Amino acid sequence: MVKEKLIKARKDKKFSQQDMAKHLNISQSHYLRKEKGEIGIRDDEWERMAKLLDMEIEDIKESEKDNGISQSFENVTDIKNSYIGSNNIYCNVPEFLLENQQEYINILKKENEDLKNKIAELEKKTGLK
Repeated sequence: MVKEKLIKARKDKKFSQQDMAKHLNISQSHYLRKEKGEIGIRDDEWERMAKLLDMEIEDIKESEKDNGISQSFENVTDIKNSYIGSNNIYCNVPEFLLENQQEYINILKKENEDLKNKIAELEKKTGLK
């Protein structure tokens, strides 16, 4: 959801996206993604922007509902590089994390297979099942 109130307030106060980004210690492109609603804005960021713009948070923050998606879903956007898109939640997870998780899954699968083989061997030796 595009942050129309925030954009209007920023422009009214004659702040650039670069100014806002610098205040939040992020890149201009990262700030742009926040304005476009591609990634979430944390509560502390709302507070800092409101202070910079000399406004109340309620004056720049969009309403709590967006096309039937409750504000509680927007809290999910605190996950890095995630955003809400037309009733779906998308999270961009760095590739190295996915690879790391897949390696771990493979290790666990191998351990499970080894344990199954050991159990089968024990069952053969003892004649129990």
